[in-house]
Amino acid sequence: MTELKAIIAENIAILRKSKGLTQGELAEKLNYSDKAVSKWERGESVPDITVLKAIADLFGVTVDYLLTRDHTVYKKERKEIKKRKKSNRLFITLLSVVGVWLAAVIVFLNFDSFLSDLSGKWLTFIYAVPISSIVAVIFNCIWGKRIFNIILSSLICWSLIASVYLTVLVSSGRNMWLLFTLGAPVQVMILLWSRLRFK
Repeated sequence: MTELKAIIAENIAILRKSKGLTQGELAEKLNYSDKAVSKWERGESVPDITVLKAIADLFGVTVDYLLTRDHTVYKKERKEIKKRKKSNRLFITLLSVVGVWLAAVIVFLNFDSFLSDLSGKWLTFIYAVPISSIVAVIFNCIWGKRIFNIILSSLICWSLIASVYLTVLVSSGRNMWLLFTLGAPVQVMILLWSRLRFK
């Protein structure tokens, strides 16, 4: 029993420190006193099973994790789960982007069927570029890396300008190439925004 107390004490202390919590903060989350947490971490007492379960849930581990010293199997499983999550997130993002292109094809086919004399039907595919970039940015904000937001935001900026330029060109025949000058300050804003640091 003494060895089990020491293992539990060590695991609680390691998990608490890994999350940057003080004993008082952990105690507050569990509705216990910091003295109780201190006793658990010194191996003087053991939390009851409901508290062990609450600790496990708080740190995203199993109760079994708290009771064992060797965590190599657990770390392997966590790594595998992380890998699967990352893969699933990529596929969800790609499915959403492909959904935008599917919608573009449906809109194009409707234009082609019902408004066959309409010029510029192909612009639906041009507008699919900024829309799919917006979808990608949304998912990247949730799951991805910051650098991809910069790239995708730039793509949104320039593809949106190109879409408007081509729409004006096709509908009125006017060459409004000066629209592209809007992209320069927007691009600078995107680069400056990328330098902001958030907690």
